[in-house]
Amino acid sequence: MAGRILSLSPAMPATDKATLPQRLTSLDAFRGFVMFLMMAEVLHLCQVSRALPDSGFWRILCYHQSHVEWVGCSLHDLIQPSFSFMVGVALPFSIASRLARGQTFGKMTLHACWRALLLVLLGVFLRSTHARETNWTFEDTLSQIGLGYGVLFLLGSRPLRDQWIALAVLLAGYWAAFALYPLPGADFDYGKVGVAAPWLQEHGHTGLAAHWNKNSNLAWAFDTWWLNLFPREKPFTHNGGGYATLSFIPTLGTMILGLIAGVVVRSERAPWAKVKWLATAGVIGLLAGWLIGWLGLGPVAKRIWTPSWTIFSGGWCFLLLAAFFLVIDVLGQKTWAFPLVVIGMNSIAAYCIAHLFDDFINRNLVTHLGQDFFKLFGAAYQPFFHGAAVLLVFWLILFWMYRRKLFLRI
Repeated sequence: MAGRILSLSPAMPATDKATLPQRLTSLDAFRGFVMFLMMAEVLHLCQVSRALPDSGFWRILCYHQSHVEWVGCSLHDLIQPSFSFMVGVALPFSIASRLARGQTFGKMTLHACWRALLLVLLGVFLRSTHARETNWTFEDTLSQIGLGYGVLFLLGSRPLRDQWIALAVLLAGYWAAFALYPLPGADFDYGKVGVAAPWLQEHGHTGLAAHWNKNSNLAWAFDTWWLNLFPREKPFTHNGGGYATLSFIPTLGTMILGLIAGVVVRSERAPWAKVKWLATAGVIGLLAGWLIGWLGLGPVAKRIWTPSWTIFSGGWCFLLLAAFFLVIDVLGQKTWAFPLVVIGMNSIAAYCIAHLFDDFINRNLVTHLGQDFFKLFGAAYQPFFHGAAVLLVFWLILFWMYRRKLFLRI
């Protein structure tokens, strides 16, 4: 694509564009849809729901713009796995493009390692600015992707069979590590690790599944060592949401599922055969993940990214990719997806804009339009319309970058 690219990757030698793999529009639209859900947090749907407690419509919207407390899944919970999944889907196309430009495997490996480091550090930076986290922490989406990206790249050059084997070994090994880690003793004080007794009573597990309880599991124990190696004002004891650094391992499983999907989409299969494969994989993933949780072998919990969550959320990712691929690349219905493509082609920029500029845009809209401008439809809807204006500014910035052909790459 002609134009200027803001790139953190090495300059590529010129080559005939006709020899390069074509960009997958459905992937850009899918990525744009996921990033839109992330940016749409500014709509504050739960504030509207609280102001209108009798409205089931706003209550449903609030649920799907919130993370579930522990076990289960909302639309909001699918943002991070979908973004991670698409990193895997894009990798076969990226490798093919770089090979077409004449890059060697060694040069691509160095770029993958550099990209992984940048993603980790960018995630740490954004977490410290947006979440007001003043310490080193690695649970941000970009950090989690970066921690596993090097391994993903190496798997990208392996046959499909090896990718399946790696996925199975990774998930089984991670499950076994949790299952073998000792349960806390009877005198364990959950209150000291941010788990209140009522919360534990409602969301805690017994039996084998108890090995995945909040802030008493293997990943929590690892972080009480790992995060205390970094400078801190006070010792790390727990993460309030139960998130953990080691979640990058099953997140890598999600990226491998995406890698497999990308290999299938790039294959010589007929378009409808690709849709069928993706849809079938999606249904199998949903059923398998649910069954593991139902049998008590491990909860479907996004916050600590259990193996069953990898499989279950991966099922949703396969189905969403199948839907976008069917509508856009098979049926050729692309016009409607343009607003999403604008976002999806600049996903890193969209991620940074949403994390760094939301407060600035929010305040300036009030400054220039007045305190009561967004109350025109009633005070209850003020957070929604104010957020919609912020979201529109986000998109206009990305549209300006799209028109100017400015794409932030790592």
